[in-house]
Amino acid sequence: MLKKYISVIFVTLFISYVTFVILSEENIINLRKTVQVNEQGILNESPNNKSAEITETSLTGSDNDSQKVALAPEFALSDLNGKAVNLSDFKGKIVILNFWTTWCPPCIEEMPEMQRFYEKNKDHRIEIVAVNLTNFDNGQQAIESFVQDYGLTFPILLDKDGVVRRMYEILTIPTSFILDTEGRVFQKIVGPMNEQMMDEIVNSIQRTDEKYGE
Repeated sequence: MLKKYISVIFVTLFISYVTFVILSEENIINLRKTVQVNEQGILNESPNNKSAEITETSLTGSDNDSQKVALAPEFALSDLNGKAVNLSDFKGKIVILNFWTTWCPPCIEEMPEMQRFYEKNKDHRIEIVAVNLTNFDNGQQAIESFVQDYGLTFPILLDKDGVVRRMYEILTIPTSFILDTEGRVFQKIVGPMNEQMMDEIVNSIQRTDEKYGE
């Protein structure tokens, strides 16, 4: 009789464990589908809203006084070929520093716009640096396939450990920081940008630089 009860208890515990694992895996899948993760990621963009709400946060003051702007935190990451790239490598250029993943619907919406903008401006001291949140993505092969499918030619960097994501306090993807030629944060954009929006922001930086003779 005792053996029978032990067997029943064992089977019950085993079924409970399997159910827990399945539910946990379902939760992970559902969280990824809604572009939400736990407090370590805090990504909260829902694919049900394909056009993410765009929040513009100007960090330059009401008069766009570029002298008041903080420098973007320096970092070094590897690109898809394993080459180390520093943010400071792009000093002297206006930089769109973009945070993204391959499975984020607003990111997918934004990437063709970025590529068109990049092709038009890459020879005019303007750069796009796309930081992939690799520890929340589907592996480097998926990233490489995405880059090839969309014909992306601007630098793609891999934030494999989430260090840069935490450094820049990324809560929603896509998020972009617009840096002036001195590496200062001119503006932060939460949500997908289109080509026209990027043109307007870059033109604003160029006017500010002319104002201060930079």
